[in-house]
Formats: sequence, C-alpha cells, structure tokens
Amino acid sequence: MPTNTSSSNNSSEKLTTIADFYQYLDGLFDLDDTDSDTLFSGGYLRGLFSLVATEFGDESQAITSALVAGVNEKLTQAKTELSPQDHAIVTNFWLKVQQRFPL
Repeated sequence: MPTNTSSSNNSSEKLTTIADFYQYLDGLFDLDDTDSDTLFSGGYLRGLFSLVATEFGDESQAITSALVAGVNEKLTQAKTELSPQDHAIVTNFWLKVQQRFPL
C-alpha cells in the first residue's frame, strides 16, 4: 500500500541517507507512470548499492562520495553482464539519481 509516494519521489528532495535512497527506489514501484526501464534500473542499482553499502554501515548512514564511487565501480564492472543498451539505461538513471545526493 503506497504511503506518501508523492513526497518520496519529489524531484527536488535530496537523498541524504542509504534509507532515503531505498525509499526513493521503492516509491518508483508505487507510481502508475513509472516506465519499465526505470523500474529495471532502480532494481539493478538497488542491488549494486546494497553490495557497496554493507561496507559503510547500516541504512541510516549518509550517502558519501566513497559510497557513490563504489557504486560507480560496480556499475563499470557490470558492463560485462548487461547488454550495451541495458548498461546505458542503468548508467543514465544512476547519473540522474546522483543529482539528488547532497555531495
């Protein structure tokens, strides 16, 4: 059941913690107009983010430059497991989401 998805997906709202990022991604699934590429990218990035975030603590930890760099590295490595088109879709979504990080 959606809970306040409009504010969790506000394009101007900053994502400051790991939990904020997860909540933003979860909110994408509650929106009727979210396209399949965005949902795929969000799910894929959540997995990469989770892998890297375990090195930085729990979900209340702040999103840091080191965390973003770790996800960037994992995404570069993912080039071999994704099709070129899917890699571009995920990378473009990741670049867009990073604009919401207060770094």
